Amino acid sequence: MKNKLNEIEHIVVVMMENRSFDHMLGYLYSDKGNKSPLGHDFDGLTGKEFNLDKQGNKHPVFPITNKTSNPYFMPLADPGEGYSNTNSQLFSTIKEPNPITPAKMDGFVTNFDYTLGWQKKPNSGWKIIGNPTGKDIMGCYSPEMLPVLSTLAKEYAVSDAWFGSAPTETLPNRAFLHMSTSQGILSDKSQSVYTAKSIFHSLQAAGKTWACYGYDSDPLVRNLVADITHAQNSHFGDFAAFQQAAKEGTLANHVFLEPKWGPKGNSQHPNYDVSKGEQYMKQVYDAVRNSPCWDKTLLIITYDEHGGCYDHVSPPENAVNPEPGKIGQNNFNFQRFGPRVPTVLISPLIEAGTVIRAEGATPYDHTSINKTIQKRFGLDPLTERDKAAPCISDVLTLDKPRTDNPLEKITPPTSGDDTTLEDTPSHLQMVMAHNASQLPIQDEHENGEHHVCPDFKTGSDVMKYINDRHKHYFHDYYHHDYDYE
Repeated sequence: MKNKLNEIEHIVVVMMENRSFDHMLGYLYSDKGNKSPLGHDFDGLTGKEFNLDKQGNKHPVFPITNKTSNPYFMPLADPGEGYSNTNSQLFSTIKEPNPITPAKMDGFVTNFDYTLGWQKKPNSGWKIIGNPTGKDIMGCYSPEMLPVLSTLAKEYAVSDAWFGSAPTETLPNRAFLHMSTSQGILSDKSQSVYTAKSIFHSLQAAGKTWACYGYDSDPLVRNLVADITHAQNSHFGDFAAFQQAAKEGTLANHVFLEPKWGPKGNSQHPNYDVSKGEQYMKQVYDAVRNSPCWDKTLLIITYDEHGGCYDHVSPPENAVNPEPGKIGQNNFNFQRFGPRVPTVLISPLIEAGTVIRAEGATPYDHTSINKTIQKRFGLDPLTERDKAAPCISDVLTLDKPRTDNPLEKITPPTSGDDTTLEDTPSHLQMVMAHNASQLPIQDEHENGEHHVCPDFKTGSDVMKYINDRHKHYFHDYYHHDYDYE
């Protein structure tokens, strides 16, 4: 089958936060016997999936509907994240079995119950809505609750076999997206800046263009990926700048978009308001769909990791270690993928009702995006992982671009709840603040070496601090009119 990758000039990637495939899209085709209109098999929920609690009680999956209490804030608390919690969810033990065996995906209820146990303690600092219990982790959204994501998945393409790059939390998986490695790191706390060569560097060296956009601030990726931190300011902007570039038809060859972080944001990190993420996706789609670049654009919406949310499919054990022979944190060899995450592929060259999986034994993961960018623009692999990754170009099958607009009459939902989360600093906001504190700004001590990141009461305070330091350093202090080599 001949694909149309060479007709794509712009690959736009949106990475949301911490939701699993079943949790967001598992019921997508449940009313059709888990088959798409094209007859493609869909590995979704049947309703028979379940987990046991510690007492041996069975807790089946259930649809999150508008009758669910606080539905857009499910699972009402932040599930356990990271390598040990993921092992607990997959294997019912914090240590992976030795020798490794396929995951039974049977520890989600017990792990969530354990997590709630310490989050509910007085002065824990964790914000919980209502009184969730372990069984709430089995809730998965009905398509009607997510009309934007579900419509895009049905009317363009969805992958039901797209896995996180590593069975752990946010930053290592985002590092894989940008660099095809986490440099052996499995923990957000272990490393907040990654120094491997990035896909942005490869594009720059080949004379191609790239841009990264936050929502209402500079994107986290600017200080997460070391080799772009000091790239020209023109590579970075907020969401309004992205919308303007789309409107003017000046989108870069590769565009990376981040949502707004924190409890008041639209990242969809549990237990934030999922409806705000729906609104954000509609904004992104409308900007691209109405752009002069539309016919030559591939838009990818994905999630960095499963965030402790339920999925029934065991992650494959055939991942290629980015650095063969190198053992990472926790003696992990990076040969197991993380759980499935929702990934939707959008282009006027994609046939409605497409369900796509990799043809070979190696499934799609975040490095498949790098592989596709490399194939399109003639770039070399970054690591052994993306060298082995399957390309997603086979999703582009139509001879002529479609002219319909599936979201034209879709209105994004609003939570409609009185529930509001306090504007407490989020984990990723604090990572951004730490990285901003390391910028060598001449301050009260005449240099940046002794600057101490202050304590913050609100997420808004964090973002003001980050934006002020970025402005002072990147726009006022650090002047440059060249790009890195």
